[in-house]
Amino acid sequence: MKLMIASDIHGSAYYLRRLLEQYRLEQPDKLLLLGDILYHGPRNDLPEGYAPKEVITLLNDMKEELLCVRGNCDTEVDQMVLAFPILADYCILYEQGHMIFATHGHNYNTSNPPMLKRGDILLHGHTHIPALEEFDGKYYLNPGSVSIPKNGSEHSYMILGDGTFTWKNLEGKSYREFHL
Repeated sequence: MKLMIASDIHGSAYYLRRLLEQYRLEQPDKLLLLGDILYHGPRNDLPEGYAPKEVITLLNDMKEELLCVRGNCDTEVDQMVLAFPILADYCILYEQGHMIFATHGHNYNTSNPPMLKRGDILLHGHTHIPALEEFDGKYYLNPGSVSIPKNGSEHSYMILGDGTFTWKNLEGKSYREFHL
């Protein structure tokens, strides 16, 4: 299975449309969203193209293609307007014999990791900074942010396919890979 992985849209229809252009080009089986879909949060400025109602329409139109986990800015009122589930704190995937614990990052992170064994992967957004780090024999991966990148990073997403995670900017240019 080929996955596109993205996080932290924060209500930006502009950046979601750019992500969906890449989605059409990449042709993954599913789009995994790691939370913070509609609301920008009180600590962030409004992202370019902030239009949550348009984000709702764009994502609802592709509800069968989405897997989602809840971010710290996602609430039950958001779930009322979205036609796909967003309120799970995590999902578990398997790739090449490795467990991938996908979450937003505000509850489970390297400071408070879930139960992982050696070689497993903690995958989360939340920080808005792309990451690939080893910790205690496990791996932490972060696709970065679709709409509000931080620390000089680019607007980005990841592709997971055939045991390889590939980080890409919204122009589709690869800039990092991790092979399981």
